[in-house]
Amino acid sequence: MDGQDNEQRDTGAEAAPETGRARRWALRPWRGERSRRRLRRLGAVLALLVVTLTGIVAGTYAGGHLGTDIGPFRAQLSLSPSLSGGTTVDIPPLGALKLDSHNGPAYLTVQLGALDQRRTEALIDDPASISRASQSAVEDVRAGVMRLGLKTLASAVLATLLLAGLAFRDVRRTAWAGGLALVITGGSLGVAAATIRPQAIEEPRYEGLLVNAPAIVGDARRIANDYTKYAEQLQRLVGNVSKLYTTVSALPVYQPAPGTTRVLHVSDMHLNPTGWQLIRTVVEQFGIDVVIDTGDITDWGSEPEASFVGSIGLLKKPYVYIRGNHDSARTAAAVAQQPNAIVLNNSTVTVSGLTIAGIGDPRFTPDKETSPAGSGLTKQVADQVIGAGEQLATTVENSPTKVNIALVHDPASSGPLSGTCPLVLAGHTHARQVSKLPQVPGEQPTQLMVEGSTGGAGLRGLEGEKPTPLTMTVLYFDQQKLLQAYDDITVGGTGQSQVNLERHVIQDPTKGDQVSVTPTPTRGGPESPSPTDSGSPSPTTTG
Repeated sequence: MDGQDNEQRDTGAEAAPETGRARRWALRPWRGERSRRRLRRLGAVLALLVVTLTGIVAGTYAGGHLGTDIGPFRAQLSLSPSLSGGTTVDIPPLGALKLDSHNGPAYLTVQLGALDQRRTEALIDDPASISRASQSAVEDVRAGVMRLGLKTLASAVLATLLLAGLAFRDVRRTAWAGGLALVITGGSLGVAAATIRPQAIEEPRYEGLLVNAPAIVGDARRIANDYTKYAEQLQRLVGNVSKLYTTVSALPVYQPAPGTTRVLHVSDMHLNPTGWQLIRTVVEQFGIDVVIDTGDITDWGSEPEASFVGSIGLLKKPYVYIRGNHDSARTAAAVAQQPNAIVLNNSTVTVSGLTIAGIGDPRFTPDKETSPAGSGLTKQVADQVIGAGEQLATTVENSPTKVNIALVHDPASSGPLSGTCPLVLAGHTHARQVSKLPQVPGEQPTQLMVEGSTGGAGLRGLEGEKPTPLTMTVLYFDQQKLLQAYDDITVGGTGQSQVNLERHVIQDPTKGDQVSVTPTPTRGGPESPSPTDSGSPSPTTTG
């Protein structure tokens, strides 16, 4: 019995390990299945994340852009994924402003496009709207970014649903992907919105040509403050200019000699829309036959600025233009597209009986080094500028029709034109000047008239304590197309809300001699200007 029991215990002892191994072998398939389930779940989660993130990125790039109006500009807003956040304001082809505006995985790009013609004309017609536009620009951006965020969110969720549907072909997993996209995209936009730093606009980083902007226009906040005061004054200035219509009937009117041709000389608009309002008023009030523009109608010569010249067509008068050093070939092309515009580039044209020759500035230098505040001309640049005058002088001498007026942008180009024609018009310096060119013995005298800035030099005019005045000149030519008189018109800057007119009568038009200047400051507006038959200064009554 004892032997038998021992044998059974031995047998049981040997069977126990066999049973444990059997159990482990039996449990191994179940444990393997559980591991495989875990791996499948992990893979499904990873696949869901990959599909969701891919859908978000694709949807953001596909739908994360929006066209909107910011002030008078058409702008393109776009969002893109980013680790650090921030904003870029692109002003092609000038460069960009980089703003550390917010954190979060969303980057905002604002690309300014062309000026909207309707809004620009509204600014021209009502200077008070300039102030309103500057105030509404922030609201325009805020509203545009809000709509952009909603559009991006919808686009990201839709793209994720489509991608998940194609990848999983399962309604439940597709719904999970869509919900996850909604949470991730909405959370990212929420983080960006919660970390906005409004003060970032005061600390931009400049790229491209805009690196010169602080040096050109000065401190942005000071310019903004000055411009607010300037805009307030402009409302009164334009109001005074409008009185030209209402006061003219009460002023003594001197009829010009038959065949008198009136020319309005403007220059250096530099994108100031108020200049157009003044030009249109003077063209209508003074009965202008031809408008001559000696350049710098824009500031940087960029594509968005090209739409600024659209107001030329509203004048309904021939508009003769030469390119300034701030105007690009694109600017000249935009001017040429206006139905009443004539662009001269070492060429001549006859308008209203006047034969006019002109040449564009040989430079395209929209930066501070070549602004009127610059240090002067280098020898190479001086050779370029004088060379342009020499080219035009050859064109004038070879013209089959006698040239009455020659046009250059920089007065430095005028020297070679001495003796080739009676009158040379220029701009560039933003300072009005009248002089005679050095006369060559035996040749006719040539008078040089340099215009100031019809646009008050744009933003550059705000650098000083008072903005640069807006200036233009009305020229009167007799039947022989000789200058017989001219009126200098000045619209004062801040603190000088009046229109000033100075009449100059040429004593001997064949020699270009003039009598003494009679300054005639006018608050209401001058009479319809024309020289008297006696050749003396015409009286002007204060309105």
